[in-house]
Amino acid sequence: MQIVDETDEPKQFIGPLNRKERRVLGVLIEKSLTTPEYYPLTLKAVATGCNQKSNRDPVTEYDEFELEDVLEELQKKRLVNVVHTSGGRTERYRHQLREVTGWTHAQLAIMAELLLRGRQQVGELRSRASRMGPLDSLEILRKEINFLQEQGYVCASGDLEKRGIEVDHALYTESEQARNPFPAAGSYVPTHQEKSSGECATSGSVSASGSVSASGNSLADLTDQVESLSRQVQDLEARLETLENLMKG
Repeated sequence: MQIVDETDEPKQFIGPLNRKERRVLGVLIEKSLTTPEYYPLTLKAVATGCNQKSNRDPVTEYDEFELEDVLEELQKKRLVNVVHTSGGRTERYRHQLREVTGWTHAQLAIMAELLLRGRQQVGELRSRASRMGPLDSLEILRKEINFLQEQGYVCASGDLEKRGIEVDHALYTESEQARNPFPAAGSYVPTHQEKSSGECATSGSVSASGSVSASGNSLADLTDQVESLSRQVQDLEARLETLENLMKG
């Protein structure tokens, strides 16, 4: 499958990818946007980023040997390349996604967050991805998600204008897709009434009859604020952890 941008230049569709490949690409994108002064990354830095305990779901314990194999596979797919910095003896790795897909800074940030955490609500995605890219409003985020949906990289549980809608990347392997409750890549459900049994449910409690009830707005808003503050603390801790590890390396 090829993606064609506004200049009619063919772009490579990058999926599907396995879990390790998605984690490595997510880390490379994240570090290129948040700590460009330490990018491209050494193998050790890639491993540290993959196994970081904050901003990751699930938390992993990959070793450098298996990640080296993953990086080699991503090189074969032309999604990663090796660079040698001036005076540096250690190989460093950078992603090729901007060149391969034509994604903008904001789109890279969105995809990185989805690759690192997976399925999440639109509001959560904006809060988390904003540390990496310019997403000043939900309107801007929805516009970027819509573009990525059209390209087949993102799927959603419903109309993005509705509260509680969740989004996820669409780069799962075939076996994972069989267990993924989301609609087909690039599609979304316009209304609750049009939802089918194969599509994912929105947030909220589900009664025995199958109806969905949303939590009260005031409680939800307070919860969002607490989660946002918690994420900011986690982001700062993650950046400090990355800097300390890079200085040690």
